[in-house]
Amino acid sequence: MKKLMISTALSLALALPAAAQDPDPNARPGGDIIITYKDDVATLDPAIGYDWQNWSMIKSVFDGLMDYEPGTTTLRPGLAESYEMSEDGLTYTFHLRPGVKFHNGREMVAEDVKYSLDRVTDPETQSPGAGFFGSIKGYDEAASGAAKGLSGVTVIDPATVQIELSRPDATFLHIMALNFSYVVPKEAVEEFGADFGKHPVGTGAYSLGEWSIGQKLVFRKNPDYWIAGIPYLDSITVEIGQEPVVALLRLQNGEVDVPGDGIPPAKFQEVMSDPEQAARVVEGGQLHTGYVTMNVTTPPFDKPEVRRAVNMALNKDRIVQMINNRAVPANQPLPPSMPGYTADYAGYAFDVEAAKKLMADAGLADGVETELYVMNTDPNPRIAQAIQQDLSQIGIRAEIRALAQANVIEAGGNGSAPMIWSGGMAWIADFPDPSNFYGPILGCAGAEPGGWNWAKYCNADLDAAATAADGMVAADQADARLSAWSDIYMKVMEDAPWAPVFNEQRFTMKSPRMGGADALYVDPVSIPINYDYVYVSE
Repeated sequence: MKKLMISTALSLALALPAAAQDPDPNARPGGDIIITYKDDVATLDPAIGYDWQNWSMIKSVFDGLMDYEPGTTTLRPGLAESYEMSEDGLTYTFHLRPGVKFHNGREMVAEDVKYSLDRVTDPETQSPGAGFFGSIKGYDEAASGAAKGLSGVTVIDPATVQIELSRPDATFLHIMALNFSYVVPKEAVEEFGADFGKHPVGTGAYSLGEWSIGQKLVFRKNPDYWIAGIPYLDSITVEIGQEPVVALLRLQNGEVDVPGDGIPPAKFQEVMSDPEQAARVVEGGQLHTGYVTMNVTTPPFDKPEVRRAVNMALNKDRIVQMINNRAVPANQPLPPSMPGYTADYAGYAFDVEAAKKLMADAGLADGVETELYVMNTDPNPRIAQAIQQDLSQIGIRAEIRALAQANVIEAGGNGSAPMIWSGGMAWIADFPDPSNFYGPILGCAGAEPGGWNWAKYCNADLDAAATAADGMVAADQADARLSAWSDIYMKVMEDAPWAPVFNEQRFTMKSPRMGGADALYVDPVSIPINYDYVYVSE
């Protein structure tokens, strides 16, 4: 029996009324902090924002029906005080917390929830997250523009909203915790139109006080926030245009509290060799896997023996050392912190001779030529060179094509890239559920032109198994569901459309005065920082 890392986040079927996270007894209310980023923030519209940099900020300005325990992947009610799920898993009834107010002072009601879900699935919104809501009844009609709004979302009364699904979906509560489902007030969206993302109004712990494009954003404490005692800080200033090396220097000089872009690779060893600085480094796992894709429709990777040989040829330990050990070797698509990860699976051993035999079995003892696409920013070309050297040992002569990120993504989407090293573009889960690592990047739908399944791997039986797994919504099916997902990924590894290389760790630093659990600074969901629960200790 496989040993699985099972998360209680997936064992929820009914949620009783839940108290919000108790304030940290060590927290000191008040104070201001400074965060830095090199690049400006594109938008704070929760229906539009889809990059790691703005997720933390959006999370602090808005709330969804569901949320996560800070620093964890465990689901809890958010704006919904409680909910019920029907026995068939097709109907969810959410009961809203009373007295929750938007930043404009108006009380949030069920109509706001319906408006927000209708808005994100309206094709005019052009939300990159619209597809997440595909299991809601009426989605196809709304997404195509044939209907205005989701027929499956019904306002029962001002404090109750009911959502009907067209199929059971065990990921649905995670979707209700995604930023795309956050609740917005219709009047503010209509007032600002396309500029709502620059003038966001939510129910969150912070409101946007100032935004000087290209310079800084200032977030101010929401004194009426519905969680008593939260947030701790009076304000957060995000300074834009800071080169990571300069931000680190400013941190060392006491001028910055958290460098948002993390520790620059060129400075990592220097920081870690200084005990005083190393003590302020926070390390955490993230729902990420870096991998080599092999286009299974293109010779020689149409042969499973060749794909397995690639898995056995890669010296993953050496690659991890190249990035200063800021990752751990990977042996399967799921990262170790993801529910459903198969803990006792050893993966393909690093065995050059066995890989050569597989190449011979495929009729390619004399070797073959191919191309390896890679994003052209450090350290990815260097990693590609290491992969190239490893592959040469088994007769695969790979020419490196180092291109801009957009060009690599295009080549992967249109199927012209035989191999891709995913560095800088690798998948980071949208939510902590094993299904999110399958559909977009390993499922048949993702193999369509333009999709993120760059291996063009399509196994109809596994797609059916994935659909069946996500139909297991009852509380007593949680373990069986994770076991089913484990079996799916073990079959993926048998077919070997990928060679998983490493699971990247996240490293950041904080100033000596910053308080709160380390997990808040490398929050697996509120990437990268859970601003609501950090504080200053002086």
